[in-house]
Amino acid sequence: MVQHGAWWIWDGGGLPVAYIILIFLTLQRALELVYAQRNTKALLARGAHEYGRGHYPAMVAIHTAFLVSLFVFTPPYGPIVWPLAILFLLLQAARIWVLATLGPYWTTRIISAPDFPRVLAGPFKYVTHPNYLVVTLEILTIPLIFGHIWIAVIFTALNAIILYVRITTENRVLKDRHG
Repeated sequence: MVQHGAWWIWDGGGLPVAYIILIFLTLQRALELVYAQRNTKALLARGAHEYGRGHYPAMVAIHTAFLVSLFVFTPPYGPIVWPLAILFLLLQAARIWVLATLGPYWTTRIISAPDFPRVLAGPFKYVTHPNYLVVTLEILTIPLIFGHIWIAVIFTALNAIILYVRITTENRVLKDRHG
C-alpha cells in the first residue's frame, strides 16, 4: 500500500502521472511488437523456424492481463513511489541495450536457423537471457510503483512459470544450434 506523505511518494503534482507511465508502457510494448513482427517475418523469410509456438499464446495472455490489471486498479491521479519509477526508467535503458545488441534477431518469439550467430556481446556478456531479467524486474517493479503488491506477486509468479517453459525451450534450441 502506498503511504501518503512519505518521502518516497509523489502525488504527481496534479498530473495523471500513473496513467502517463502506463500509457508509455503500453505504447512501448505496441511498438516493440511491430518491431518484433517485422524481424520475425524477415528471419522466417531467411529460412528460420519458430520454436515454442505452443506457449506463446499463454505468454501474450499473461502480459496482456498484466497491463489490463494495472489500468483497472490504478487511479490516473494516484500517487507513485518515485524511486521505483526511476528504477523503471533504468530498466528501459537495459531493455534498449538488449534490443540494440540483438538488432534484427530480436523478436518476441523463439526464431532460429543454423546459420544465426550466438550473440555474446552487450548485456549477453554478463547474463544469458538479459531480456527476461529486464522483463522480470519490470513485472515486479511496475505494480509496486503504484502500491499494487498483489499484482506484483501474482504476475511475477505467472511470469516465472512461463519463463521456465520459454527458457527451457530457448536453451534447447541454442544447444542444438551451437552444441
